[in-house]
Amino acid sequence: MKHSRFYISLYVIFPFIFTGFTIFAAIVSFRLTKYGMVNGLDPARPVFWFIIIISCLAYICGFALVRLILKPVEKFVEEASKFPSFAGSRKSKKKEWSVDKIQQFTSVFDQVTSVLSRMDARNFFPDIIGESMAMRGLLSLIKKVAPTDSTVLILGESGTGKELVATSIHDNSERTDQPFIKLNCAAIPEELLESELFGHEKGAFTGATKSKPGKFDMANGGTLFLDEIGDMPFNLQAKVLRILQEQEFYRVGGSHTIKVDVRIIASTNKNLEKMVQEGTFREDLFYRLNVFTLHLPPLRERKEDIPLLVDNFLQNVPKKVEISSVALQMLVAFSWPGNIRELQNTIESASVIAEDGYIEPAQLPGKITGAFNNPNQKDFKMPANIPLDERLQEIEKSMIIEALRRTGGIQVRATELLGINQRSLWHRIKKHNIDVKGLKNTEI
Repeated sequence: MKHSRFYISLYVIFPFIFTGFTIFAAIVSFRLTKYGMVNGLDPARPVFWFIIIISCLAYICGFALVRLILKPVEKFVEEASKFPSFAGSRKSKKKEWSVDKIQQFTSVFDQVTSVLSRMDARNFFPDIIGESMAMRGLLSLIKKVAPTDSTVLILGESGTGKELVATSIHDNSERTDQPFIKLNCAAIPEELLESELFGHEKGAFTGATKSKPGKFDMANGGTLFLDEIGDMPFNLQAKVLRILQEQEFYRVGGSHTIKVDVRIIASTNKNLEKMVQEGTFREDLFYRLNVFTLHLPPLRERKEDIPLLVDNFLQNVPKKVEISSVALQMLVAFSWPGNIRELQNTIESASVIAEDGYIEPAQLPGKITGAFNNPNQKDFKMPANIPLDERLQEIEKSMIIEALRRTGGIQVRATELLGINQRSLWHRIKKHNIDVKGLKNTEI
């Protein structure tokens, strides 16, 4: 026989219990006072002792309830603090009564949320390397838009991984088992691009000896990725707009319409809004493409991802090599105008000339070592062969110190440089024991 169970929210139970104590105390106090007045007795003493008893019972009850709730929370925080990811939240094994428990719980819960967010990103997007706040926010948006049929416009500098993001959107969409066709609009001559997009009929032009399907035909039912759409000729933009509006087109030299069901993902490293103002890009096409926009952060705005990217690239180079801590710090300090592609090429080049299986600063390009040794930048030394977790913590500490130094110790401005919120910066400053006062008035 199945027994029915009713669950009552703690938001109801707690107020109900303490309200009950209050009402009970008021009723009994009233009765004692009335009894004393009727019988000519002084009610002060019994009422006083009754209040003492009720206060003790209320304290015991409150303590028991709080203990009942906080005990599993404390146990969770204690167990979580043992993991390397949360090592910064546990300073010693001794009980410290001066520690703000709420602050400690909040700190650990923030870190747990952060780790779960990273795990979620790795699970859904294993090919995208990045655990920074900027990347996790981006992956969250990709996860939301991928299952829809919305047109996506990916904006970002060259080398930020726009094609990889487009592939991830398709792989996590309802069209994942359908074709994913890519076309780089900047790589095909203008006179051939129309034929590549829409196909052509036999005899449409000189050399067209047979009919040929275009990319829209090939992507029917799936996704078409138009890379570098900012380089598309102006006269073709109107025809692409028609497909977005009507889901139909004419082949070159054709006389009948062809219906297709294609999801469009477009990308560019150009400023389309500025191109619209200059008249080099159609305004109506821009608004059709700009349904859901993803802005890919440049590598200089997600430097905490550089060690992860470097490790990934080192795993894929033919020659088995590692990188020294000083060389890694130089890579983190560099601005990377070519973004991830430039970083990958640098690692591949350095791995070829690396000696004794180790990439040292000597194997890095002069522009990287020169930027690191700039007197305006604070040099950072770190012993070689330390674990990755410790290495990342030292790099994080170095980046925070550098941001605080550049902003004269003003934490609000430092959060803008680091791309994190003020609360997160405060927790990291405490975790790394950074002396903020010593960095004030040192703005460069």
